[in-house]
Amino acid sequence: MSFTPSRPAGYACLILSMSLVGAYVALSKPLVAALPLFLLAWLRFGIGAVAMLRWLKKPPGELALSSQSRWLLFLESFLGNFLFSICMITGVSMTSAVSAGVIMSAIPAVVALMSWIFLKERIGPRVWGAIACGVLGIGMLSLAKPPHAGVTAPHDAWIGNLFVMGAVLCEAAYAVIGKKLTSVLSPKRISAIINLWGLLLMTPMGVYLALHFDFVAVTLDIWALLLFYGLAASVWTVWLWMTGLKVVPAGRAGVFTVMLPISTAVVGVVVLGERLSWLQGAAFAVALAGMVLVTAPTRSTPTVN
Repeated sequence: MSFTPSRPAGYACLILSMSLVGAYVALSKPLVAALPLFLLAWLRFGIGAVAMLRWLKKPPGELALSSQSRWLLFLESFLGNFLFSICMITGVSMTSAVSAGVIMSAIPAVVALMSWIFLKERIGPRVWGAIACGVLGIGMLSLAKPPHAGVTAPHDAWIGNLFVMGAVLCEAAYAVIGKKLTSVLSPKRISAIINLWGLLLMTPMGVYLALHFDFVAVTLDIWALLLFYGLAASVWTVWLWMTGLKVVPAGRAGVFTVMLPISTAVVGVVVLGERLSWLQGAAFAVALAGMVLVTAPTRSTPTVN
C-alpha cells in the first residue's frame, strides 16, 4: 500500500534520509579500511536485496513499467548507487569527513539547477536564498585550514575532495530522477529495483574480491557496522527520500541535502575523532540557516516555491 505523507511529514522524511546518508558516509571510513571498496559495496547491496525482497513485487493497481521508467531506474541506480558509492567512499577515505561534509553542502544548488533544467521547476527567492547559504559554506571551507585527521598527505586530500565533488553531482542527479520516478512507482518498489541494479553492477568485481578475501580477519564490530551501512544505505535512506519526494518539489527537496554534510561532519567529530575548526563550524551554521529559511512557514502560500 502506497503511503502519501503530508508536506511536514515529507520534510521530516527528507531530513531523516539525508541525516542517515551523512552518518553512513562518515562511518564508511573504518569500513573501507577493513574491506576492499567493491567488496564493501557488493555486500551493502546484497544486504539491501535480502531486506527488500518483498518490495520487488508489483503492487495491485500499479502500471507496468514503460521503457522510459526502466531506463530512469537504471540511471537512478548507476548514478545514485553505483557511482555515488565509489566516489563517496573513495573521497572520504582520502580526505576528512568534515571537509567532505562541507563540500557536499553544494548539493542543494546543483539539485536546484538540474530540477530547473530537466523538470522545468521554478525556483522561488527563499529556495535560492537557501542555496546561496550552501554555496557560502563552500566558500568558507576554501578559507579554512582543515585539520585532516587521518589523511596522509595534502595531495591525497585534494584528490579525495574531487571524488566527493563527483559524488555531489551523482546525488543531485539521484534527487532529480527520483522525482520523476515517484510519479509512476511507489517508494518501496523504487528502492528495491535500484538496489537490485546496484547489486548486479557490483557483482562481477564483488565476487572476484570475495574469492580472494580473508573474511575471518574481519572483526565483529566491523560486521555490525556493515549491517547498519547496508540497511541505511540501501533501504532506509532511499525509502525515506522517495517518500518525501512524493509531496516536495525536487528543487526544494534539494535544500534538505544540507543535512548530509552536517551529519557527516558531526559523525566525523563525535565518532571518528576529527577536529572542527571555528570556520568550518560557521559554514555549517550558515547551511542550517538555509534549511530554516526554506522550511519556515509563510503567511500566504506563494505560487512559486
